[in-house]
Amino acid sequence: MAPSSPQGLRQRKFPDDGSGNSAAQDMHGQPEKILQAREEVVWGKTPGGEVFRVPTTHDVLTGLFHPRYPKSHLDILNLSLLGLQLVLFYALPRPAAKVFFLFYFAFWRAAYDAGLGWVLTKQSKRKWMVREIQRLGWLDEKRNPAARNWIRAQLQGKMGKDYSFDELPLEYNTWLLFRQLVDVILLNDFLAYCMFAFACFRVPEGLSFPVHAMRWIGGVALIVFNLWVKTEAHNVVKDYGWYWGDVFFQRGALVFDGVFELAPHPMYSVGYAGYYGLSLMVGSYPVLYVSLAAHAAQFAFLVLFENPHIERMYGKRKPIALRKPLFMSESKKSRSQKVNDPSPLLSSVEDIADQLSTPTATEGESATDTELETECEGETTPKDKKREPGILRSYNLTQPILLESTISQHDLHHKYFRRDVVVLHNIDLLRSSDAMLALLLVYVILGSSLPALSYHATLTLHFAHACAWCIFYSFGLGLLLRAQSKSKFLVRHFLKHYHYPPGDHGDGAVQEAFTNWKSLYNIRLVHDIYIGCFRYVPCHCYCLLYVLKHIWMQGWFYGDFFMEDFPAHLEYTGIFRYLNNPELMSGASFLGLALISGSKLVGILAVVRFVSNWWFLQTVENPHMRKLYGDSLRKDAGFVKVIKSVASKNARLLESRAGRHAPEIRRVAKEVKGTFDKKKFLAKSKPKISEVMQETKVLLQQSRERLVITSVGIRVAHDLSSYDTTKYKISIVPSQSGNKRFHLGETIKVNWQAPVRHSRRDWIGIYRVGANKSTLITKTSSFGMWIPVHDEEWNEDVPLDDTSRITTRGKEPELGSVSFESSTLPWTVGIYEVRYHHDGKYNVLSLDGPCEVYVSKPTSLDLTSVRECLTRIVPLCLDSDPDLIPLSCGGTQEPADADSAVARDADDFSFWSERQAKRICSAIEQAFGVEYAAEVVMGDANLTSLANRILVSKQMLVL
Repeated sequence: MAPSSPQGLRQRKFPDDGSGNSAAQDMHGQPEKILQAREEVVWGKTPGGEVFRVPTTHDVLTGLFHPRYPKSHLDILNLSLLGLQLVLFYALPRPAAKVFFLFYFAFWRAAYDAGLGWVLTKQSKRKWMVREIQRLGWLDEKRNPAARNWIRAQLQGKMGKDYSFDELPLEYNTWLLFRQLVDVILLNDFLAYCMFAFACFRVPEGLSFPVHAMRWIGGVALIVFNLWVKTEAHNVVKDYGWYWGDVFFQRGALVFDGVFELAPHPMYSVGYAGYYGLSLMVGSYPVLYVSLAAHAAQFAFLVLFENPHIERMYGKRKPIALRKPLFMSESKKSRSQKVNDPSPLLSSVEDIADQLSTPTATEGESATDTELETECEGETTPKDKKREPGILRSYNLTQPILLESTISQHDLHHKYFRRDVVVLHNIDLLRSSDAMLALLLVYVILGSSLPALSYHATLTLHFAHACAWCIFYSFGLGLLLRAQSKSKFLVRHFLKHYHYPPGDHGDGAVQEAFTNWKSLYNIRLVHDIYIGCFRYVPCHCYCLLYVLKHIWMQGWFYGDFFMEDFPAHLEYTGIFRYLNNPELMSGASFLGLALISGSKLVGILAVVRFVSNWWFLQTVENPHMRKLYGDSLRKDAGFVKVIKSVASKNARLLESRAGRHAPEIRRVAKEVKGTFDKKKFLAKSKPKISEVMQETKVLLQQSRERLVITSVGIRVAHDLSSYDTTKYKISIVPSQSGNKRFHLGETIKVNWQAPVRHSRRDWIGIYRVGANKSTLITKTSSFGMWIPVHDEEWNEDVPLDDTSRITTRGKEPELGSVSFESSTLPWTVGIYEVRYHHDGKYNVLSLDGPCEVYVSKPTSLDLTSVRECLTRIVPLCLDSDPDLIPLSCGGTQEPADADSAVARDADDFSFWSERQAKRICSAIEQAFGVEYAAEVVMGDANLTSLANRILVSKQMLVL
C-alpha cells in the first residue's frame, strides 16, 4: 500500500495543459528538479486536526549499521543485544544453545505479536501511547525536562536536516520513539530465530545428493523470495506503513499495489516463506515446528490487531441484510420468453418489467481491495440526484407495501443457506445430520485413541456402550418427546433458529422438526443392532416387527406429537386388541437373552431396558395419550380385563372366607383411600406449584444482576470526608410522554450536578431497582450500562491513573448531562434507577429513580396491531439510524436506490451488526412471547414479513 495524500495534505502534480508539456514544468518555467522536490513534500495530520510537514526518515539497517550515522542509546542497546546473541551462539554447546535460543526467540516473538499488538490496539482505539507520554510529561519541558532532552537527543540523531523536534506535534515524536522500540524487537526476533535454526543444523541421513541439492536450492529460493517480498512491501508502504504510522497520524490514502496484488497481506503471509526455506536448509523438524508456531502467532497479530485497525481506520461499514434487487441475465430472459406464449399482454408486461430493471452487477461500480481509500479531511457526500417521476411507488405509512417480483441476493442467500455446519460451527444436535456427524466424530476419536484392551475390559466397554444407548433411547429421546408434547419444543426450536419463506405458514418448521425427529429416532436402531453382537436377536426382532406390523407408521414415529392434521381417532387392532403397550412386553426378549447367554451383564442390561421402557411409557407416552385422546382412550386392554375378572372372582371368594379379618382389611382400605386422596390433592395443587416455579424462574433471571463484586475486586474510596455529598445531584429527564416511562431502546437522558472540585473520573450507572441493597456503595455489576462523566478520563472501562487531573477547581457547581443509548441501555423491561459514582470507584454520591422500561404490546393479535408494534420496536433497536430503519418509519433512501428502476420496499430494514438483530429478538420475546434467533430476523428484515412470522408462530405454539 503506497501512501497517496489527499487534497490539502500533499502537493499534487499539475495536469497536462494539452500542449504536450508534461506535469514536470509549471507555467513559470521552473526547472524540473525543483518541481519534483516540491512534489516530494508530504504532509501529515494529527487526530486533533494539526497539519505538519512529514520529515524524511532513514531505514533501520542504514541508521544502525552505517558507521557515519550517530548511534543513540537505544541503538547501542540494540547492537549490544545482537552481539550478545552471537557470543552466546559460539560460547554455548549445541544442546544448550538449542534450548536457550528456543526460549529467547519465544520471548521476542511474544514481545512482537502480543506486546506490540496490545500496545498498538490501545493506541488505535484510545491513543493510549500519546496520552501516556502526555500524562507522564516526557516531552514537556516544564514537567520533565530531563526526559524531554534525552528523547530529543535520541531522535535528532536518527533524523535528517528537515527534522525539528520542537516544531513537530506530539503524535509524530511519539511515533519516532515507538519505532525505536520496534527496531529492537524486530531485529532481535529475527536474529534469535536464525541462531536457533543454526543451532539445530544437521545433515539428514539416507538422502541422495539430488535430494540434498533440491533441498538447498528450494531453501535458498524461498529465502530470496522472502527478502524480495519484504523489500517490495517496504518500498510500497515506506516507513509510515512499516511502523504502523497511521495509528498515530494520517498521511494520506492507502493504495494497495505492487507486491500487495500478489497475495493478501504479503508481509504476513508469503513474506514468511524464509522460515520454511531455512527449515529446509538446516534439515530440522523442530525448526519447522517453531516456524509454524511463529507464523501462526503472526497471523494472530494480523487478525486481532491489524485487520480491526484497518477496518476502524479505512473501512466503510456495510449494512447487513440489505436487499438490492437482482435480475436474470439476457440469456435467461430470452429463454423464458421462448417458453412463454408471446401474447400482446405478456409482451406488454415484459416491457414494463424491462423498464423497471436495474443494471447487472458487472455494469455498476464494484469495490475491490485496491480501491480502499480514505481522505483525511472527512468524507465527501455525493451530489443529491433528483428522482424521476414514476420510478418510486407511493406508499401509505399505515399500509404495508411489498414488491412481489423482485429478487435480492439477501433472499437467495437465506433460501439456499440455513445455518449450515462448517466443521463444528453452527452444529445443532437436534438436526439429525449434525447429530450423526457428532456421533461419527465421537466414534472415530474414541476408536482411534483406545489402547488394546483385555477380554474383561472389552466386555465392560460393550456393556457400558449398550447401557448408554439404552439410556439415550428411553431418557434422552423420552425427555425430548415429552417437551414436544408439553410445549412443542422441537417445533419451537426450528421456528426460532431457522428461516422459512413468508408464505410457509409454519408448515416447514413442523415438517423439518418431524423429519429430524424420525432420523434421530432411527438412531436407536444402533442400540438394537449392537445387541445383535450377542447373537440372540431373533426373538427381540420378531417382537418388534410384530408390533410394527400392527401400528401405523405415524404411531411408530410418534407422529401425533407433531402432526395436528390427522384426526385424533384410535383403533385397537392386531396385537393392540390384547395389549395397550405391547412394546413393553418386548423387554421379555432381553430376559430371554439373559437366560440363554447365562451372562449377568446381559441380565442387568435387560433390567435396565425394562425399567427405562416402563418409565418412558408412564412419563412420556401415557400422559400424551390422555391429553390427546381423552375419554376415547380405554383403560384396560383385553388381556388385562381377563386377568382382572379372574382376580375379582378370587377376591370375592377370599373375602367371604376372611370375614374375621374384616376390621383390619377395612383399615387398610381406608389408608389406601387416603393415599388416593393425597394424590388427588397433589394433582389439584400442581398448577399452583407450576405458577410458583415460573415466578421463581423469573426472579432468578432478574437476579443475574446480583453479581456481587467481591471485596478483593471492589474499588471503594476512603477520602469522601473531603467531599460534600449533598452538592451532588442527579435526575432523570422525563421521556417524550412527560413521565419516567421509557420504551425499550428509547434514549434515557440524565442530568447531573457536582461541585467544580469533583473527580473527573466520576461515572453514572443504571441498575434494576432492588439489585443493590445499599444506597452508599454499589455491589453489583452494571453489565455495560454505564457512562463516564468525562469520557477523556477513561481508557475503555478502566479509569486513567492521572493524579494531576483528578479534580478541577472553581466556585460554581458544574452541570452536565449524559445519555444512555444503544449498548448502554437496559434491554430488559423492568424498573431501574441511576447512580452517580465517585472517582472511578463504587461509592454512590447521588441516585435517582425509579424509572420504568417497557415494551409496546399489541392490543389484538392481528397483522395490523403486530406490525404497528414492530414499527415502534424495530427503529429503536436499530438506534433510530435513518440508513437502517424502514422507509415507512422515516428512514432515508440511498441515492443509488433512488435512481434504480425498482423501489426499495417501504418495510425493509437492515443492520450494522448482529447485535442489533439480537436486540430485536429480545424485544419480540418480551412483547409477543415468541423466541427467534438473530439469523431468522435478519432473514426477514421486513416489518410485514416479521409480523406475519410472529402471527404464524403464535397460532402454531398454542398448546
